[in-house]
Amino acid sequence: MRQTALGIDIGGTFTKFGLSDIEGNILMEGSIPTYTHKEIDQFLEALSTAIKENLDKILEPIDIIGVGIGAPNGNYYNGTIEHAPNLHWKGIIPFIDLFQKHFDLPMIMTNDANAAAIGEKVFGGAKDMNDFIVVTLGTGLGSGFVTRGKLIYGHDGLAGELGHTNVYPDGRECNCGKRGCLETYASASGIKRTVFKLLATNNVDTPLRNYTYESLSSKKITEMALQGDPIALEAYEYTSDILGLKLADAAAVTSPETIFLFGGLAKAGDILIEATKKAFNDYLYPGYKGKIQIKLSELMDKNAAVLGASALVWSEIAQSDIIRVPQQSRVM
Repeated sequence: MRQTALGIDIGGTFTKFGLSDIEGNILMEGSIPTYTHKEIDQFLEALSTAIKENLDKILEPIDIIGVGIGAPNGNYYNGTIEHAPNLHWKGIIPFIDLFQKHFDLPMIMTNDANAAAIGEKVFGGAKDMNDFIVVTLGTGLGSGFVTRGKLIYGHDGLAGELGHTNVYPDGRECNCGKRGCLETYASASGIKRTVFKLLATNNVDTPLRNYTYESLSSKKITEMALQGDPIALEAYEYTSDILGLKLADAAAVTSPETIFLFGGLAKAGDILIEATKKAFNDYLYPGYKGKIQIKLSELMDKNAAVLGASALVWSEIAQSDIIRVPQQSRVM
């Protein structure tokens, strides 16, 4: 019987799930929309139904040893989602307590960027590293900091919010309620804001003028940048400079061996990476120069959402005290 881990990645738009083994082979995967479920109970019912339907399609015998969950503002210590700005469910949601009514399995939760960092450690480019940072450039900007092989959680389980460090004190309004947060500049939503600012202040002829704010996606901006569009390229240059600055700040705190970039914006490849490296080295504390690499995640072409969440099980659940075990469930 093959041992497996169920991985769940909760995003603001979609929630992805899947089953993987210790080698990173994915036996089952699927998704449901997150944004259509205004109430947490509706969401959990839809999620559990979709997972069970997909599990029923697996022909070989399996043993699910645990569930790993990555979520915005997921609290590692409490198994809760706390005040997530990009989700409908406000306040503190006792997610694991609620989800264990649907699955009688050991569970562990952290924020989605921390899950990506563990995924990089277990299945990606950080297998032989103990000190690294993973930055996810999605709808927002998430980050996971690993030092001496362990994620940094802080005293409350919510450490590592690089996306909500400040770039400009009076800058763009953020969903968190602050202004000038990094994720309002270096993210899918941030680069859209940059593009429209550039369109308003330049007369450059570009197909990007044919899009409304609602219809333009970061994927399209990336495609246009790769085709050499001047506004898209300038938007990436501006984004990369800000990102490089804040990565240099982060490096000064934890001195990582490598910083891995992951997510939609990272699909621009060298357009993002090379400009970010230049800015990073320009702003970096001299004592660190030449010691820290910036690379693309090695999970970019895989189902990183599932692998990152399930990696929580493989890396931590067996030896962790921070594991919610339901009554009458076996302890691993």
